[in-house]
Amino acid sequence: MSRWVHYNPNPDKRGKGDCAVRAVAKALGISWDQAYSMLAAKGYALKDMPNANHVWGSVLRENGFDRWAIPNTCPDCYTAEDFATDHQEGTWVLGFGNHVCTIQNGKIFDSYDSSKEVPQFYWTDMEG
Repeated sequence: MSRWVHYNPNPDKRGKGDCAVRAVAKALGISWDQAYSMLAAKGYALKDMPNANHVWGSVLRENGFDRWAIPNTCPDCYTAEDFATDHQEGTWVLGFGNHVCTIQNGKIFDSYDSSKEVPQFYWTDMEG
């Protein structure tokens, strides 16, 4: 059973280059437009692009999320699907280095099936 749910709140249904906007929108329960505005303002303040890890991470931190490392027990084989299976409750934002998605209640919300990608770190508003 796939844990992936197609999720693309972009008003024009574009699906490339805005993964941080989609992930923040889902994690915070806000619209794509609101998430984009927050990220653009934070990117401007930090003098970096809105999709830079430290920019969207800063927005999550300001909204009660903490960053955690993925356990190093299997750094090349622990997938987003494994993470979703292990985290059936709550909101989790996975960082893959050059991609980001949100998991809520064991479901992977993304514009494409990223379930086989290997996350490097995650953010959550729950105890890590």
